[in-house]
Amino acid sequence: MSLSTEEFVVIGSSDPIVAVLGGSITLPCHVSPAMSVENMELRWFRSKFSEAVFIYQNQQEQREELLAQYTGRTSLVKDFLTRGEAAVRIHDVQAFDNGLYTCFFRKGSFYEEAGLELKVAGVGSAPQVHITGPEEDGVRVVCMASGWFPKPQVQWRAVSGEKFLTFSETQAQDAEGLFTIEATLVVRHSSSGNVTCSVLNPILGQEKEVAIFIPEPFFPRSSPWKLAFMVILTVLMFLLLGAAFYIMREHTAKHREIQEWEKLQRDKEENQLTKEEALKARGNAGQGSW
Repeated sequence: MSLSTEEFVVIGSSDPIVAVLGGSITLPCHVSPAMSVENMELRWFRSKFSEAVFIYQNQQEQREELLAQYTGRTSLVKDFLTRGEAAVRIHDVQAFDNGLYTCFFRKGSFYEEAGLELKVAGVGSAPQVHITGPEEDGVRVVCMASGWFPKPQVQWRAVSGEKFLTFSETQAQDAEGLFTIEATLVVRHSSSGNVTCSVLNPILGQEKEVAIFIPEPFFPRSSPWKLAFMVILTVLMFLLLGAAFYIMREHTAKHREIQEWEKLQRDKEENQLTKEEALKARGNAGQGSW
């Protein structure tokens, strides 16, 4: 299918564009077939047409409809407009710049658009690690880092390189959308020695880490009295179970004896009653013969 001289297709980047916090980034689009876009209306916007990031119309920038967050932070790269290539540059990239964009090109009554994805990433502070206190069976260590975007990945490792898989994690975002993360680990073996907390940006692949040494005296020691108490408690439990079993058995035997005695009494009473009835019947028969 061929396009008329007024028609074109707008093409954006097929891959996500990565931008670093505080830096600058361009969102490029071009038309096919190649033609000048100097006299076209060019617009970059977010999820809605009215949420404009940059507007170029009548060969000049239009600022009236721009989102307040982008005022003074966007500009048009004009070097290749005659070749059908245009790009908007965003300066001082912020966390809220992260997401989807649409570039819109209009010539007369004909228009086309294309989508772009911007991934914002930022490396924050180095993690701060400190011991917060003993636990029942170990030492509690906390790692905290702030100013990261997007949410970073936290990992605890032993001096041997082995990863700790069980730890708690909390996160929060500040007014600028940056993440503060706190990860709490309970180290249960003094042999672990040094433990390392690493924080990784999943988009940039950049990592910051800090190690801390936990002295052996910080670990709670097992008391011999505690061990003796556990042994005594176990023995008492077995004794109680044995006593309960003995009492139950004695109760069952006693109940059986009572049942047997009651049965003998009933049999005895029935035999006595049978004898009395037989004697009575015999007496009545003798009176009849007189």
